[in-house]
Amino acid sequence: MTTTLTKPEAPQERRRVRGPKAARAGGTLHAGPIAYVILALFTIGSLFPLVWTAIAASRDNQRLAETPPPFWFGSNLFDNLDLAWNDANLGEAFLNTTFVAGVSSLTIVFLSTIAGFAFAKLRFKGRGAMMLIVIGTMMVPPQLSVIPLYMMVAELDWSDQLQAVILPSLVSAFGVFFMRQYLIQALPDEIIEAARVDGASSWRVIWHVVFPAARPAMAVLGMLMFVQTWNDFLWPFLVLTQNGNPTVQVAVAGLGRGYTPDQSLIMAGALLGTLPLLLVFAIFGKQIVGGIMQGAVKG
Repeated sequence: MTTTLTKPEAPQERRRVRGPKAARAGGTLHAGPIAYVILALFTIGSLFPLVWTAIAASRDNQRLAETPPPFWFGSNLFDNLDLAWNDANLGEAFLNTTFVAGVSSLTIVFLSTIAGFAFAKLRFKGRGAMMLIVIGTMMVPPQLSVIPLYMMVAELDWSDQLQAVILPSLVSAFGVFFMRQYLIQALPDEIIEAARVDGASSWRVIWHVVFPAARPAMAVLGMLMFVQTWNDFLWPFLVLTQNGNPTVQVAVAGLGRGYTPDQSLIMAGALLGTLPLLLVFAIFGKQIVGGIMQGAVKG
């Protein structure tokens, strides 16, 4: 009787057989046509206000009042931009807003990172109650603080001065909560303990351990706070004037005044006020999105 021995299957051949199934089970997912249509609609809806602002800024006030309104660019864009720049004194307004937004963002990021580290990793009495108070302040409408803040500014004789806008925006409850949630996952306790064993002080731990670990979240928080401060209108409008030390929003609010507001001039000022934010996001957008994704992966 003859016995036929079957050659065992090589590992490479077995992997080759299982390869298509594995690819189907855990391969890269591809978007279908419906997903592309939905994304295109969301993109068009997001860009439409900006495009319409540019179209309105390129027309005159009479054409904007007609029905139907224009849906394509006109020939008055650069003339309206130049008129809005000079009429609203936007050069000084840009400098003031950049200074206010920069100081506020840096201070918020610095203080929020330290406070977030304390709430996330340090053990002290009343930590939970204090964190609840911080979160509770986020539920209070900011309009309720306008009257006491205005009384304080008037008492300090800070009317129409930039410190009146900077002082209320030096801290942020959202920033503290944001950094606390990030550092809970992104900063292992073992690293802090190792730094303590090496004799590092609290400030050295913060500078050499906490700040490097929190850098992605700090970049995201700084961008969010910069945009929020740049777009802030109510409080700067109450304490600043267009002829004194205006921010961009205060300066744009003074455009087109008259019996019939010049909508094209107002849109030109709004477009100029938006361009710096678009430029900042175009430069740092990849780092900001990378920081958000890194925090999501660590969480």
